[in-house]
Amino acid sequence: MLHTVKKRLYFVVATYFAFWAKFVLRRWQPRIIVITGSSGKTSLLHLTEAQLGDRAVYSHHANSAIGIPFHILGLESNITSRIEWLKYFVVAPFHIWRQLPEVKLYVVEADCDRPNEGAFTAKLLKPEVVMWISVYNTHSMNFDNQVKSGQFTNHEAAIANEFGNFVAQATKLIIANGDQTELVNQLKRAVTGTTIKQVSATKTTNYQVKTDQTIFSLDNQTITLPGLHPKDTGLSLQMVNELTSYLGITVDPSYQKLIIPPGRNNIYKGQKNTTLIDSTYNNGLGAATAVITLLADYPFSLTKWLVMSDILEQGSIEADEHKRLALVIEQYQFDKVILLGRRTHQFTYPLLQAKLEAGKLVSFITAGEVLDYLNAQLHGGEVILFKGALGLEGVIEQLLADPKQADQLVRRGSVWTKRRQDWGLPR
Repeated sequence: MLHTVKKRLYFVVATYFAFWAKFVLRRWQPRIIVITGSSGKTSLLHLTEAQLGDRAVYSHHANSAIGIPFHILGLESNITSRIEWLKYFVVAPFHIWRQLPEVKLYVVEADCDRPNEGAFTAKLLKPEVVMWISVYNTHSMNFDNQVKSGQFTNHEAAIANEFGNFVAQATKLIIANGDQTELVNQLKRAVTGTTIKQVSATKTTNYQVKTDQTIFSLDNQTITLPGLHPKDTGLSLQMVNELTSYLGITVDPSYQKLIIPPGRNNIYKGQKNTTLIDSTYNNGLGAATAVITLLADYPFSLTKWLVMSDILEQGSIEADEHKRLALVIEQYQFDKVILLGRRTHQFTYPLLQAKLEAGKLVSFITAGEVLDYLNAQLHGGEVILFKGALGLEGVIEQLLADPKQADQLVRRGSVWTKRRQDWGLPR
């Protein structure tokens, strides 16, 4: 019920908190850098933070039309009860006098989960710099009506238009992925005098995945990132280069201060000497394609297993997105492909049955079934990449060699523990 009320009154609530947040911004007057896009924006935020360090404030865990005003007001974004909402409505006006950060750079991750969210947030922030990393069919069900009414020809165009509101509000610099047509089409909305820099995957001239680091060559520059990163991270690195050049900051090519957030290709040692690659933060066709390619490039195991869950919130294009997912997976010869969820079972599984060798493909509806299968079938030494939600973080938790590392996984807390129990976890 709380979720339904929040959905119906979303922009009413957002407007209330944004009203008070504006007072904080007027007092603070930061230079605002917006990082946006369908996929990859959180990773780009952390890459940016690794270079800017304490020169800036970062909107961690707050990227929505409600979450961003909360962050500006100094309010925690994780609200779980009506009482907490009522408390926030009461205390918000008093938070306009909160102690302001000493630094004047504010790096904000901004999403567009629904129509008008980009327009609302962009108007609030009026960013000096916009870094737009991607546009894909994410949260597509919320844009069904815009496509059905003929306002846009497809979902990607509708989603790109919403993100394009940040382009329209940028005052100085736009750094954009120049490889995506729908994204590039939105750049014409930039105001006169705004500088536009486009990055491209063609600038990544070399890419190497090692056991615990990834090496990128960008023209004459070599960058070594700790951890595993898909090839399209080269676009993010180019964006950071453009931003630091604009700000007059020298880049550290070793990215020693990079912190990889949970669920973004984090590496864990599993039971039976397995390697667990945790990409369970979310799922979408663009993000799935990137990590599938990453697993194919990972060179250090004779056995590679892919565990892939449903792509959620796709609405009327749900079948098409899952069929396209099958076309991506079939390009690679993984030793096992394990599907999770009713959507992959209905749309992805039948297509892969005709393409993959017998014994290499299985499909399950619940995470508990996936765990049972892995416990029964793992021999030892496998590299297993987990992509998506539906309880996969709980599967990883049960397979960790060191159970204490469970605290590092996504979706912690009693609410998620209950959901995982409903999905058959833990065993």
